[in-house]
Amino acid sequence: MAFTLATWNINSVRLRAGLVERLMRDEMPDVLCLQECKSPVDKLPLDGFAALGYTHVVARGQKGYNGVAILSKLPIRDVGDKDFAALGHARHVAAQLDNGVTVHNFYVPAGGDKPDRAVNVKFGQKLDYLSEMRDWFRAERPEKAILVGDLNIAPREDDVWDHKKLLKIVSHTPIEVDHLGAAQEAGGWVDITRQDIPSGNLYSWWSYRSPDWDLADKGRRLDHVWATPDIAAAGHSSRILRPVRGWEQPSDHAPVLASFDL
Repeated sequence: MAFTLATWNINSVRLRAGLVERLMRDEMPDVLCLQECKSPVDKLPLDGFAALGYTHVVARGQKGYNGVAILSKLPIRDVGDKDFAALGHARHVAAQLDNGVTVHNFYVPAGGDKPDRAVNVKFGQKLDYLSEMRDWFRAERPEKAILVGDLNIAPREDDVWDHKKLLKIVSHTPIEVDHLGAAQEAGGWVDITRQDIPSGNLYSWWSYRSPDWDLADKGRRLDHVWATPDIAAAGHSSRILRPVRGWEQPSDHAPVLASFDL
């Protein structure tokens, strides 16, 4: 079975439902994973999505914050969620396709502004969240699985616009990169985007604070598509849809896509 999967931090799905529908019409991914939906599940704007063929939904939500959803043209079944670091946040949900592939949709905490858990509780929560992801993957090593989402870390030097300048900026600090790497190693996860695009600067997020994000191009690759080793070779055609960042009233993230032949 061949399918295309997209992941996108939408930064309010109700505010940007029209953009989601535009992406569905333009790109037609079989599975679309959204993060930061900022909506209870019963308030998600699902009718418009269903009209475009996305009739299967597995989601977790909360009012005004967080929230993750898996929208699919293909049948999926809900296979649960994890509350990492006991935050009580809607930051993870998993669904399984009929071919047995499990899709994990993650929204890792951003971590606040200061990379020091002694003065910034949110940074400590982020590290704890990643540590519990690592421990789960060690205890229950995933198979035939895809992990996507806003992981809020740009791990490689060419995943940020300036490696040296961002070493003390949350999302690219060595301790965060180490924690993400440990979680990735524990699950044996393969970075599909970098498997397809092994070198060169690559970004999926550009700050709203930049008066001209496109010209400045001070981006970071915070959004990821990973797969377990047993299916990683089936992944291909990875893309980051940079132009979407320039749509009217956009999210500060761009969608990331990959296809799989399984």
